[in-house]
Formats: sequence, structure tokens, C-alpha cells
Amino acid sequence: MLTALDALFSAFSDLVWSNVLWLLLAAGVFLLVYSRGLPYRYFGHALGVVSGRYDDREGPGQLTHFEALCAALSGTLGLGNIAGVAVAIATGGPGAVFWMWLTALLGIGTKFFNCTLAVMYRGENSLGEVEGGPMYVIREGLPKRWHGLAILFCVAALFGSLPVFQVNQFVQIVRDVVAVPAGWTTTDAHLGFDLIAGGIVAVLVGAVLLGGVRRVGWAAARVVPLMVVLYLLVIGVVLATHAARIPETFMRIVTDAFAFEAAAGGLLGSLLVGVRQGAFSNEAGIGTEALAHGDARTRVPAREGLVAMIGPVVDTLIVCTATALAILVTDVATAGGPNGVTLTARALEAGVGSAGPLLLVVLVALFSVSTMVTFGYYGAKCLGFLIGAERQGAYYGFYLALIVFGAVVTVEGAVGLLTGMYGLMAIPTVISTVLLAPRVIAHAREYFGTLERGS
Repeated sequence: MLTALDALFSAFSDLVWSNVLWLLLAAGVFLLVYSRGLPYRYFGHALGVVSGRYDDREGPGQLTHFEALCAALSGTLGLGNIAGVAVAIATGGPGAVFWMWLTALLGIGTKFFNCTLAVMYRGENSLGEVEGGPMYVIREGLPKRWHGLAILFCVAALFGSLPVFQVNQFVQIVRDVVAVPAGWTTTDAHLGFDLIAGGIVAVLVGAVLLGGVRRVGWAAARVVPLMVVLYLLVIGVVLATHAARIPETFMRIVTDAFAFEAAAGGLLGSLLVGVRQGAFSNEAGIGTEALAHGDARTRVPAREGLVAMIGPVVDTLIVCTATALAILVTDVATAGGPNGVTLTARALEAGVGSAGPLLLVVLVALFSVSTMVTFGYYGAKCLGFLIGAERQGAYYGFYLALIVFGAVVTVEGAVGLLTGMYGLMAIPTVISTVLLAPRVIAHAREYFGTLERGS
């Protein structure tokens, strides 16, 4: 029975993503052409906005521009940046990294549209609080015949944001790298350790989540910059010891992307693997990022759209590229060898010695716990939209219990269901974004015109 369910969920995920990938690519290309690259020209201004120069302390919303960006990044910067990149290289070859870059470049524009709309069409929840996200964009911006898409998004998000995979992988890494070598547990009998570890994670996540959106933003603004800098410093040591190989590695990524003999089914296989991992990495077009950016404190929607554009740059073009280079310059990616976080651990070990895996445990802790906090916040917002914000507190209890449960169970079967539902979120997000794109352009031209006039 379980084997049949595993196969069913896996087939469901493959079906969803084999179609969603093309939808995300098509939407990205359409928005780029339709806007004539308009938002890309103001990336410098985006940096000014996120620096706090344009913060509106009296505006609607609960997070500063920087807090909203960090909250969104804490959801996108997860195990996908550490383990997912390794899987992409192992299955799609080095060329998959090139297609991740392309997805990120398109995602910059997509995020501008998604997150501008999330502020343009904010709505009140059942408690009268102003919130943003794709479900409110659909309810406030589109005719009633489209409102079923808001329900689809929220239902899919409730499943797609569950913490089972993140906590399971985190506990597994801590157990294998720290607990077993230290004699705290064994590879055959580790239930007690897993329960304790899961309980500790649940307490940490709960301490942030139960403080509400303001505490989520406050914590993200402090943790996210720390974990990005720490991760890049560690990867930087690896790259410094293999600096001579970096230019040829970049060339290898580009040439392999167009090689018909590339892994995973040739050029098309490499493209699909790279685009899928890119979509998982930066979430452009999925809609989750709009849940965070929609709570930004501003009266100017385009400003938050510009801030959101920074996400794919940090997440994919910087962090994922750093991971990919570390794996490729150290030659730890071998046919039939390990992939996922084990591959990344070997790359760090090759660069910084035996301290590499231990450093990776610290980094995985930061990345996975921050993701769980943000995903819990996303899930609660979506449940509040469906059944009332006054009832969404019950979700936190369920979510924290699931963290403990996820630490002790095998999750292979659940992964297909969760990733499939995660992909489904893109359908209502992309449809609403494309339909409302003319309103975004009209607002953006007005705002950018004001900037150029200096008024």
C-alpha cells in the first residue's frame, strides 16, 4: 500500500512540474517582453529602497522593506541551495546550473510583477488586518469568476509549506555527522535522539512563529544576512584553494548546457533539471514570496516589487552559484556517487578539511530552521484566508507537532505530494499576474516617471 502511494505521489509531482516549468518559463518571457525590461533598469533604485532610504513608518503593512525581503529569503534560502544544487548537477550535469541562471534572470522580472501586485491588491482578513498575497490579489483584483483560484492557491500552500522534509533532512545530517560519531546514538537505534532533536527544533520555530509576523520579520532580518555571509565565507575558502579552476568551470557550465550528450536526457533533460531547481530555489512565480512582500510597510507597490527583485539575485545567482562552483571545482560529483547534501559536504571537506561537514551542519541548521519559520507563517496566512484569521492559531500547534513527527519518520512518500502541491501554487499565481500585468506597468511607469523628474 505504501509503495503504491509513494509511486502515486511521485507521479503526481512529475505531472505537475512537467507542466508548471513551461508555464513559469512562458510567463517569465512574456513579462520580460511585455514590460520591455522596465523593472530591470531600476535595480540600483531597488538597492536604495531595501537600504531603508524610502521606508514609510506610517504606511500600511507590518514589515520594513528589508524585513520583508529577509522574510522571503528565509523561505527560499533552504536546503535547496545546499542539497538541491548538488542533486541538479548529479542528475542534469554542470549545464543545469546555466538553466538555473536563466530561470533566475527571468525570475527577477516575475517577482517584480508578483510582489507589486501583492501590495497593490492587499485585503483585510476576518480580523480586519491588512494582508497581502496571491489569494488577496485574486480576490481584490479579479472578477468573481476567478476567485476559485485563491482557494486553490491556499489549499496547495497548506501542503506545499509543510515542514516534514526540512526537519527530516536536518535531523539526519546532525545525526550522521555529529551524534553518531560522538556516540550519542547509533545508526540502527536513533528514535530517542530524533525525537529530542525534533522537539528542540519545534521549540525554536515556535518561539518565533507565536510572536506573529513582526517577530518573523525581526528574526529574519537578523538571521538571513548572518547565514548568507557565513555560507559564502565557507564556500569562499573552498574556491580560494581551487581558484585556478574557476574560469574553466564557468566555461564548462555554459558549454555543457548546450551539449546534446549532457546528463539526464541530453540538452532537454539538463534544461528541465536546471529550470526546476531554479524555480525551487528562488520561488519566482510560485507565489510564496508575495506572502511575505505583501506585508511590507509601504504606500508605493512598485517599491516592494523592486525589493523582491533582489531575491533571485541573492538566492540563485549568488548562493546557488557558489554551491555549484564548490562542487565542480573539487570534482566530487562522480557518476553513480552520492548527491544531495552529502555531495556538498564532500566539496567542503575537500576545501577546508574535516571541519567542512561540521560547518555544514551549522549552516544547514540556519537554513532549514529559517525555512520552517517562514513556511509556518505562510501556512497560517493561507489557513486564515480559508477559515478565518481568528482560527489560524490552531495551525501553529499542528505545524509544530508535525516538526517533531517529521524528525522521526521516513519522508520519501510525502515528498512527492508536498512538491506537487508546491508546484500547483504557480498556476493561480501566474494566471493572476498575467491578467493584471497591464495595471502593474501603468503604476510602474507613473512611479518611475516621478523618480526621473526628481519629484
